[in-house]
Amino acid sequence: MRALVVGASGGIGAALCTAMAQQGAEITRLSRSADGLDVTDEAAIEAATGPLSGTYERIIVATGALEAAGQPPEKTIRDLTPEALAAQFAVNAMGPALVLKHIWRLIPRDRPSAVAVLSARVGSIGDNRLGGWYSYRTAKAAVNQLVHTAAIELARSHREAVLVALHPGTVATPFTADYAGRHKTVPPAEAAHNLLNVIDGLTPADTGRFFDWKGEPVPW
Repeated sequence: MRALVVGASGGIGAALCTAMAQQGAEITRLSRSADGLDVTDEAAIEAATGPLSGTYERIIVATGALEAAGQPPEKTIRDLTPEALAAQFAVNAMGPALVLKHIWRLIPRDRPSAVAVLSARVGSIGDNRLGGWYSYRTAKAAVNQLVHTAAIELARSHREAVLVALHPGTVATPFTADYAGRHKTVPPAEAAHNLLNVIDGLTPADTGRFFDWKGEPVPW
């Protein structure tokens, strides 16, 4: 199996690479630190993905950020700024969408494949009971819509492919260190194992959906 991980230097991305390598996968890793892959810059995405050839049975987009424009998640709407909204959208919604645009040609048409974009439960409108985190929630809700829409298009030409949004849980990484609070965290290796179990169980009937790390549907 050939696998492509975009965001391979992050805590979850690196753990996914390690776990798939242990399964015997041939892995291509792309990241900002190693390849200059800035997901907010389409030219950088094109430069990083352009040299790739062939197809990949598994593609995982593991990019994202909790803070943007130097601003932590908002506790109140009074903290909201245009800069934070725009920056969150650029990193957490536009970025994965542009990655999908440029890796589309790498998805096989003649055999099963899975494409997963890491999202977050806080992007669920139906599951939002606490409020706050305006910019991050909005960007994650947007990427869920982008994934769902892209999955509809993908199904027309890639009948054996599945494209989903996944919530990895609260993973113990620098990404979440200041915000985990009372939430139970799991090590990146455990999170990767959980996510791969979900991916391995997907079928084309699941395409366009949003699942958590246990494989349970998350409300939109």
